[in-house]
Amino acid sequence: MLLEVAANSVASAIAARHGGAGRVELCASLAEGGVTPSHATIAMAREAIALPLYVLVRPRAGDFVYAPYEWDLIHADIAHCRRLGCDGVVVGALDEAGRVHSRCRELVEAAGPMGVTFHRAIDVSTDPVAAVDDVIAAGCERILTSGSRAHAHAGAAVIRAMAARAGGRVAIMAGAGVTSGNIAELVRVTGVSEFHASAKQRLPSRQPKGVGLSMDAGEWRTDETEVAAIVQALAAVDPKAVNRQ
Repeated sequence: MLLEVAANSVASAIAARHGGAGRVELCASLAEGGVTPSHATIAMAREAIALPLYVLVRPRAGDFVYAPYEWDLIHADIAHCRRLGCDGVVVGALDEAGRVHSRCRELVEAAGPMGVTFHRAIDVSTDPVAAVDDVIAAGCERILTSGSRAHAHAGAAVIRAMAARAGGRVAIMAGAGVTSGNIAELVRVTGVSEFHASAKQRLPSRQPKGVGLSMDAGEWRTDETEVAAIVQALAAVDPKAVNRQ
């Protein structure tokens, strides 16, 4: 079983590595569901960690129906990730009917040798279980999902159904609200073997004065200790107790 950590900075990526994560998804703006990190952040994270590094390629927060120029942005960012030697990208798009966009296939082709995860756009698709077939047709290797709920535990039944639909043709990775306290139960109830967590903590501000603005707050950063606790909890799960799909 594997833990992927959503890291919102180079410091978070390093903390994920120290905590024992198996893979890092690099992003920015976790509070908005994540967007593409800066080119410099990607380059420095690639140099800093030897773990498999996947980069979220999402041009903005909000919905996943993109304008033509936004598709151009996505392609440009995928090309940048290839040049920097990233191991994969995390993408996703829907059409106006709420289905997986047919152009997602071209994103997989643009990724070339990199792996491709389809992100939680699937959770706001019209039918997440049926959408598994569309993601497979696009050529993705993995789907990140919360089962269309706010957190993976609440969406466990849908995650199981998605895994059954996949039938091993694509990996299903459960994410959202994954902690060291619930990971063992999530393994049991979802039957999947890949999990995604931010394991984040709020650091106190180092500024001497606050005036009540959002800029007063300290940063969110991956907590190395929580990553290690999740990894340890995963390792302790008895495989015989897991009802695999």
